[in-house]
Amino acid sequence: MQEIQKPQLWEYAPYALEYVHLVPDDGLVLRHLQDNLQALKVLVDSLSKEKLSTPCAEGEWTIKEILVHISDTERVFAYRALRFARNDFTELHGFEQDGYVVASGANERSIGDILAELTAVRIASLALFRSFKAEALERAGLSNGYKLSVRSAIYIVTGHELHHVRSIKENYLS
Repeated sequence: MQEIQKPQLWEYAPYALEYVHLVPDDGLVLRHLQDNLQALKVLVDSLSKEKLSTPCAEGEWTIKEILVHISDTERVFAYRALRFARNDFTELHGFEQDGYVVASGANERSIGDILAELTAVRIASLALFRSFKAEALERAGLSNGYKLSVRSAIYIVTGHELHHVRSIKENYLS
C-alpha cells in the first residue's frame, strides 16, 4: 500500500490541525480511510431510526446529517486535491457546511441510502488518492484563503471522519 507521510503545519489551515493529528503517524492514511468506513458502518448499524434522526441537543446535527456532512466534505476536499494535483492552482472558495446540512434532507433518507452514498464517495476518493504520484501529493494551492497541499487534503478527509465518529460516540452513545 502507498505510504503518504503526514503533512507539515504550513500545508493546511489551522482549523484542520485536529483532523490531521487524529490520523496515526504511520504513513498509511489510505488504509485508515478505507478501514474507517467499515468501523463507521458497524457503529451506526445497530442504532434505531429514532437515534439516527434525533439531535443530541437543540441546534445540533443528527447522526444522519453528520454522515451526509462527512460525504459532502469528502467530495469537496477530493475536488480540491484533484485540482491541485493536476496543476490547477486557481484559488478555491470555502463552502458553508451548515447550509449544506440543511439542504441535504438527510433525515428523510434511509440509513442504507446514506451509507451507500458514503461508500460510493469513499471508493471514488480512494481511487483518486491512489492515482496521485509522489510529486502530485506535494503540490498545493489556496483553498478558502489557506494553503492546502494534496496530501493534507487526504489527511483532512481521514481525520474529519474520525472527529465526527468520536463526536457521535461522545454525544449520542454515551
